[in-house]
Amino acid sequence: MKRKLLLIFAFIGMISVTTVKAQDDLMAMLNQGEKPSIDYTTATFKSTHIIIGQSIETAPTGNLNFVITHHFGALNSGYENLFGLKQAAIRLGLEYGVTRWLGVAVGINTDKNTWDGSAKIKLLRQCKGAKHMPVTVDIFGNTAIYTTKFTDPTRTNYFSSRLSYAVQLLVARKFGNSLSLQITPSYVHKNMVPMADDKNDIFTLGGGGRLKLSQRVSINAEYHHLFPKQVVSTKSYDSFSFGVDIETGGHVFQIFLTNSYGEYEQTYLTETRGKWSNGNIFLGFNINRMFTIVNHKMAKE
Repeated sequence: MKRKLLLIFAFIGMISVTTVKAQDDLMAMLNQGEKPSIDYTTATFKSTHIIIGQSIETAPTGNLNFVITHHFGALNSGYENLFGLKQAAIRLGLEYGVTRWLGVAVGINTDKNTWDGSAKIKLLRQCKGAKHMPVTVDIFGNTAIYTTKFTDPTRTNYFSSRLSYAVQLLVARKFGNSLSLQITPSYVHKNMVPMADDKNDIFTLGGGGRLKLSQRVSINAEYHHLFPKQVVSTKSYDSFSFGVDIETGGHVFQIFLTNSYGEYEQTYLTETRGKWSNGNIFLGFNINRMFTIVNHKMAKE
């Protein structure tokens, strides 16, 4: 009887081992046929701008982002100016997602009635899984042209004198669900500068970050260092801004304080006249409203 029981248990064990091995072999065969997936990082920042500077984000493919940027006057301008509320610098911009890797934009600024056009190209995208990339890398470039009268009609002025250019490398990483950081080296070229001692080619190094407080609210900060002996004729300072992002449905509302009155790259990087310690601080806000032009399932990426 004991022998029969031992034989039965041995037989059952052999069947069990064979069955498990067969299942493992089948799963291995199935897994060999599966393509490994790539998990791309999304929503590193809530907007295409950290505050006033560019972020690595672009408008989604087939979507048009309408951006209103508004800076009031300096807070230290006194009661007669309602502490800056009676002054305003405004930029209206349109940003379109051509593909997942390319965004284009155009805007008009009240500063010298300046028009600007730009493109942002995604070179690398943060991801994990079958492919690992620790950062997202974009390159951004713009051209700006001011359309008001020349300030000095006695000198020889050319149409090209109205043009200036900016190029930025945007390198960002999202750490978990709450923290995102970005570094931004920038180059600005101005065809015409105020004085001969001023440089036509100007370099800055900046960066910014976002700390998520809740599903819809985050705090942001941004800083750009202007290397010395480039802008000589007028005193220019490093640009520093901080503020709050609030997402409400299809809108992203950003409210902030900054010492930069300008609203496009050539101004806030090289023409920041305000100084925080002197109270030259400007209250500002951005309103982002996204519109779907082409359904993302139909858009070619």
